[in-house]
Amino acid sequence: MLTQIYWDASPVIFSLGPIAVRWYGLAFAIGFVVGYNIVAAMFKHEGAPEKWLGILLTYVVVATIVGARLGHVFFYEWDYYSQHPAEIIQIWNGGLASHGGTIGNFIAVCLFSWFVSKKPVSWTLDKLVVPVALVAALIRLGNLMNSEIYGSYTDLPWGFIFVRNGETLPAHPTQIYEALCYLLLFGLLMWMYWRRNAEERPWLITGIFFIGIFLPRFLIEYIKNVQVESELRMIADYGMNLGQMLSVPFILLGIFLTVWALVHPRQHWTFPNRFAPETTPSRKK
Repeated sequence: MLTQIYWDASPVIFSLGPIAVRWYGLAFAIGFVVGYNIVAAMFKHEGAPEKWLGILLTYVVVATIVGARLGHVFFYEWDYYSQHPAEIIQIWNGGLASHGGTIGNFIAVCLFSWFVSKKPVSWTLDKLVVPVALVAALIRLGNLMNSEIYGSYTDLPWGFIFVRNGETLPAHPTQIYEALCYLLLFGLLMWMYWRRNAEERPWLITGIFFIGIFLPRFLIEYIKNVQVESELRMIADYGMNLGQMLSVPFILLGIFLTVWALVHPRQHWTFPNRFAPETTPSRKK
């Protein structure tokens, strides 16, 4: 006997007049707060200057929102937004793409490395991607609360009936599938950094991140409903949807970076300006 799971969660936590606090927004907020503290612990562990944290957070927040939004606009619905450019900034109506957010963050880290840290891009990126894996999991749970980006119909016992969308048959809760994969990746990256000193192999953590994020995404897309109608033609022509095609370069890049990191020697960075505040020497009596 199959157990049907009726999913009718409200995407809004609470409202104050015209202002609505949504689960999806809360997922982003929690991700940024937790991510900031994780990177702060890494900076302190390596003795990097504390003042870099606030600068990096600003770069990342802007890059994530702008990159993810423009990724959706250009990758998925350019035909529509090219005719309605004023709606591009209306992110509250939905439409963010993880591939665009990844590209945006890479650009932000490059700018941070060139103008602030003066360290290789890998030094920052190998730290940043660790909490990003957690953020990715939280965002997928936000998608679940929005009853969006779910999969095809299934007779498996854990299928969800997304009531808010008028569904009457259970479908794959692909948001949960992806969230679990990303949580496992987050645990692996934390273990690599804190237990295996993987930060001493530039690009290794980033390479594993690209594989761990985009390979599950590629595979799960096979049971996920298309996000825009234009993807149907792409599937018919190439056997893959747009999300899969955009994932392939990141998977290949991840494999290349992982191999490159393993065949090169370890490195260790030192900083003259330590994270921890210097203690004032006591006066001799």
